[in-house]
Amino acid sequence: MSTALVKLRSERDRMSAIERRIADYILDNAQLLRDYSSQQLANALGISQSSVVKFCQKLGFKGYPDLKLAISEAVIRADSHGSAPTQPMDVSSATAQGYGLWLRKSEAEEATRLINPPGTLSDVAKLIGRAGTVFIIGLGEDDLHARALALRLAQLGILTVHNFDAMHMTASLAAARRDDVLLAFSEHGQQPALCQLAQYMRSQHGRVVTVTRHSANALRALADQALLVSAHDERPQIERLLYHSALQHLLDRLFIRLHEADGGRRTQLLQTLERIQPLLDP
Repeated sequence: MSTALVKLRSERDRMSAIERRIADYILDNAQLLRDYSSQQLANALGISQSSVVKFCQKLGFKGYPDLKLAISEAVIRADSHGSAPTQPMDVSSATAQGYGLWLRKSEAEEATRLINPPGTLSDVAKLIGRAGTVFIIGLGEDDLHARALALRLAQLGILTVHNFDAMHMTASLAAARRDDVLLAFSEHGQQPALCQLAQYMRSQHGRVVTVTRHSANALRALADQALLVSAHDERPQIERLLYHSALQHLLDRLFIRLHEADGGRRTQLLQTLERIQPLLDP
């Protein structure tokens, strides 16, 4: 079950500047919010009380009291998880940090699940499933996930062309046919080279699926279908971990959907794994 805090994080990238200020203030002061009236919250942010009320309603709450109650329940739930009796009282700092990271990853994965409903995953799976060829690219660190997904699709018997070089991918796309798919990975969706590839693929009457953060960006604007990732933390080193964890979970969901949708793919996967195993044996 999603909490109000998770909902705030998952919706943050689609908010206006004022709405993001409200969301960030609530996330940073969640434990204190129960003592704030809507007017006090507005005063703290230097905005009108009506802006606070509209913010709450846009998130699906009747008003500020409902949002405040939901936030308080989320804080209590997080506190109860943090003090789980399975942890010894003298838990080490390293163990505590690991547990905190697990909680943050869980929140990022849940937020990402909320912004990628089953219908979206089904539509992406259908595009990939009926494509003659799936072209997959990610530049830099984004290639880690692109490469892994290309291997998984190939194991299902789906023809894939993976590249981490835009020039090579341009040459590959010359052979693209109608309804083939370009799957482009880009965390921030701002690389001009990937945007050019997406435009070229559309000119070939192919389909474009993008994987980016849950934000407005140039690459996402060119997509027929967009997979989105929500992962936020004020610590850059933690935010990177959350992003990769949430993205991997999203791709795992896509893989399972493709696997379960076709008996031939399930058979192909088993046969491929059987052929691979002797290569791994000592």
